Amino acid sequence: MIMRKDFYLLLLLLMSIVPVKAAFQPQYSVAGFYPLEHTGREVYSMNPAWRFYKGSAPEAYRVDFDDDNWAVVSLPDGIEYLPTEASGCINYQGEVWYRKHFTPDNSLKGKKLFLHFEAIMGKSKVWINGQLINEHFGGFLPVIADITPYVTFEKENVIAVWADNSDDPSYPPGKAQDVLDFTYCGGIYRDCWLIAHNDVYITDPNYENQVAGGGLFVAFDKVSEQTADILLNIQVRNDRKQSFNGRVVYELLDANAEKVGEATHKLSVGKQKAAVVANKIRISDPHLWSPDSPYLYQLHVYVQDNHGNTIDGYKRRIGVRSIEFKGKDGFWLNGKPYDAPLIGANRHQDFAVVGNALSNSMHWRDAKKLRDAGLKVIRNAHYPQDPAFMDACDELGLFVIVNTPGWQFWNEAPEFAQRVYSDIRNMVRRDRNHPSVWMWEPILNETWYPADFAQKVRDIVMEEYPYPYCYTGCDSEAKGHEYFPVLFKHPHLRGVDKEEAEHPEITYFTREWGDNVDDWSSHNSPSRASRAWGETPMLIQAQGYANPSYPYTCYETLFQTTRQHIGGCLWHSFDHQRGYHPDPFYGGIMDAFRQPKYSYYMFKSQRSLQKTDLIAETGPMVYIAHAMTPFSPKDVTVYSNCEEVRLTVFKDGKQYNYKKEKREKGMPSPVITFKDVYDFMQDKALSRQRKQADVYMLAEGLMDGKVVATHKVSPSRRPSRLLLWVDNEGMNMEANGSDIVTVIAAVADDNGNIKRLNNYFIRFEIEGEGVILGGEDVMANPRPVQWGTAPVLVKSTTTPGKIKIRASVLIEGKQMPASEAIEIETHPVIYPLIFDVAEENAAVKMVREKSVDKVRDEDCAREVKKLQMELNQYKLKEVEQQQTDFGEKR
Repeated sequence: MIMRKDFYLLLLLLMSIVPVKAAFQPQYSVAGFYPLEHTGREVYSMNPAWRFYKGSAPEAYRVDFDDDNWAVVSLPDGIEYLPTEASGCINYQGEVWYRKHFTPDNSLKGKKLFLHFEAIMGKSKVWINGQLINEHFGGFLPVIADITPYVTFEKENVIAVWADNSDDPSYPPGKAQDVLDFTYCGGIYRDCWLIAHNDVYITDPNYENQVAGGGLFVAFDKVSEQTADILLNIQVRNDRKQSFNGRVVYELLDANAEKVGEATHKLSVGKQKAAVVANKIRISDPHLWSPDSPYLYQLHVYVQDNHGNTIDGYKRRIGVRSIEFKGKDGFWLNGKPYDAPLIGANRHQDFAVVGNALSNSMHWRDAKKLRDAGLKVIRNAHYPQDPAFMDACDELGLFVIVNTPGWQFWNEAPEFAQRVYSDIRNMVRRDRNHPSVWMWEPILNETWYPADFAQKVRDIVMEEYPYPYCYTGCDSEAKGHEYFPVLFKHPHLRGVDKEEAEHPEITYFTREWGDNVDDWSSHNSPSRASRAWGETPMLIQAQGYANPSYPYTCYETLFQTTRQHIGGCLWHSFDHQRGYHPDPFYGGIMDAFRQPKYSYYMFKSQRSLQKTDLIAETGPMVYIAHAMTPFSPKDVTVYSNCEEVRLTVFKDGKQYNYKKEKREKGMPSPVITFKDVYDFMQDKALSRQRKQADVYMLAEGLMDGKVVATHKVSPSRRPSRLLLWVDNEGMNMEANGSDIVTVIAAVADDNGNIKRLNNYFIRFEIEGEGVILGGEDVMANPRPVQWGTAPVLVKSTTTPGKIKIRASVLIEGKQMPASEAIEIETHPVIYPLIFDVAEENAAVKMVREKSVDKVRDEDCAREVKKLQMELNQYKLKEVEQQQTDFGEKR
């Protein structure tokens, strides 16, 4: 049993000798802050090596409980691996247990020790060494415990966690999963940290339970291009037996790590007390945060004694910005009217195979892909999401609508409302320092709650954030909507909107648009197109999101509105699983593995032409949405944001030209369709002449007569090889036992053209410091080829090194495509890991041998299933009626 601190230092020394290829590495906060050296505050990851059991084990909280036969998992853990098609309540609901054995290093003696779970799904209890230290209701916000009095040194300690994601109406969301539009994937599905610091320390806002208090609160006032006031409020607790006198020191650093502001405040805290101090830093010529320039300052905070010794401290990344919703004058950012509608998307915390248990890097890549598509606002549907996703939105330039957990459910029992109020307070306390927070949505989504509830939750947000630039939003049809400055509704599709004209003080936004279903039970829709279904469904989906032939809320509609209607969020960014329907939601612009559909490129074509220094992709683009198969349409669709597009078609080298018309209103770049230009018979004729290389289409995007973007497509020929690549957005993979990356195999011809129409299965094999997640039972490995590709998830071990992945067709033969291999290098951890080495080795062995077969138990009798189906049909009527009443997803 070791702490990996010494090993980590050794690896850093080796890295200084052996050159390592540089890659962009995002920063993730831990427990709401970023560590600073030499402050006395230390961070340890508790993620690796937990014993796991699915089911009831009432005595498992005891130290002497025998868990030797339990599985070993690492966090984040979602109880089980799921098939890609995992809707309809396939996922497990019920009790689970986790137990972690560890021996703390003696260097932690005398420190305050806090255990910080970013989230545990459902209701949960946490013990250490047999002592119950916390009980929590709700699966989306932190569970924190002071474990200082219970930790023993020089011997083994045991943390036990009981969690239950069963249906429970006593806490939000409250609605049973079989009538819910998402899933209660269970377990300790986010990170767990051990925070160690001295006994005079900056508190945690989610632990202290103080209105608008606890920890560090950063707000802004009088923001302009000339000056800005940074408002600082901090709580420091003294757990010593004597009073503490000192000071709080703030240092503001710019992106070049140069100091641009500072402040100091005297501090006096009585013994066993907490004190709150307020201060302000005024800066000149601030770099203002915006989606197109997400500039982040570093705020360093130090608690010092009277001798200048630092007792505690950390840093926060802050973005200086002002946001204002001005009714008929629209949305204003940094003192100026925003120049265009804000287009975004909703996001569920759901990924193929792992459910909700995403690594931090997966959350960051999600944000990166959405920002690459030109999106500028994300609605966290329908709950607060992982801190790593919020960090990414700060860094990449994505506004966020933060939601309280809830969907179509109200419980009259007083405890339910009280738990909703608690969730709202804690989500504001957790996310209040993020510049990406655009507005708070504290109401329960699509729910008929009492009118006084609406006023109450609005007031709670204002209590918790009593500073400028704080706004709340509500459905325009919901009770109590009159208390909110921003209302959610669809724009009027045929002329002037009477409601907006009668309420010039209100700002309007469409929180969900694009989904178009036949009824709320069947859910057939031209917007729901699985990537596996190929060209025509994906083209129809993209056209529906852009500008369909029927009146509907779409990209075009949102650009036709007045300034008072400021944009909308697509439903939905990614395909995701659902509880109450047997089919996943296929309306995403990317699938559950984050592989793009044609609609993803349609969204990209709407982004600004301006090339910026953002981490995300910007600038001109062109994309041919055509696979050149024998079944591909004669019309060729091209997406581009350029002024002109020139399409060269193989059959006679003929060129077709499109020039964008100037429009006063409407989506920036209409879908470009070149009519009747593709003919497979021309391909056949040239192929018979052995002129296959002459068959292609080339799209060129032009600005001021110059080619600035190109895309070439050729038909795929005989499948002869596999392609293999890592979908990592250029990021390093960390050897922390938790990091996950997607590796994608594609069937291709000799020239690397992907064979989109293919039915192979791909087998993945791995060696080195990684494991493949999921196995044959969930169709994760071997993996069926869909629209030419087969993805698999790879997780790191806790040892840095190389991972080699080999992909081959399931049934090999002399004429079958050749296999391919790729290497990934994993890098040393950022934060030391606390775990039992033997337990971690057992976890890796288990995954490799069995792909951790944690699929649902199939022990339901046939008659029980029949009765349950009948009950579900009755329950679905309730869902169908509520969605009809709210008129959502037009």
